[in-house]
This record gives sequence, structure tokens and C-alpha cells, in this order.
Amino acid sequence: MGTGNKPDFSNVQGGVRSTEAERPDFSNVQGGVRSTEEMVDPPVQTYTVEKGDTLSAIAKQFYGKASAWPRIFEANRDQLDDPDRIKPGQVLKIPADPA
Repeated sequence: MGTGNKPDFSNVQGGVRSTEAERPDFSNVQGGVRSTEEMVDPPVQTYTVEKGDTLSAIAKQFYGKASAWPRIFEANRDQLDDPDRIKPGQVLKIPADPA
């Protein structure tokens, strides 16, 4: 048990650091939700005109009322100029019934 044999800790540097101050900074994160499903109008069916068909008859078949024929006419203005002149073989878009 001699003197002078004590360990020398004079050059040891200690430090306590809190992890509290090192939290990630999320202040600039922007959130958002997007579906992978495409945003589209309600599904549109199609109907191929047959000989003797009328827009009223097609409307009755799809909507249950012949008076809904203007919906079909408006949806097909790209190929119809006159609601009384539809031709067999034409493929008409039938918009979804809003009801």
C-alpha cells in the first residue's frame, strides 16, 4: 500500500447527453393520402344498338323509365346528332343511374 499508485483520472472527460434533445425533426413533413384507385366518374356501361332500338327503349332497359333517354343522348353527343337517328352497331355509353 504505497502512495502515488492511485489511478490518474485528470485527463478523463465525462459527459452526459440526453437523447431527449436529439429527437428527429419532423416539422417540415407534409402528410397526404392518395388512393391507388383512379378517380373516375361513376362506371359507364356500354350498349350496342340493335335493329329497332330507340333511345327510349334503351333507357327503359337500363333505368326502368323511357323518359330517361336524354341522359344517354347527352353522354353520346360525340357520335349522336339526332336522338331519333341511332344505328345498329353503334356502341353507346350508358351513364350510371344517379338514383
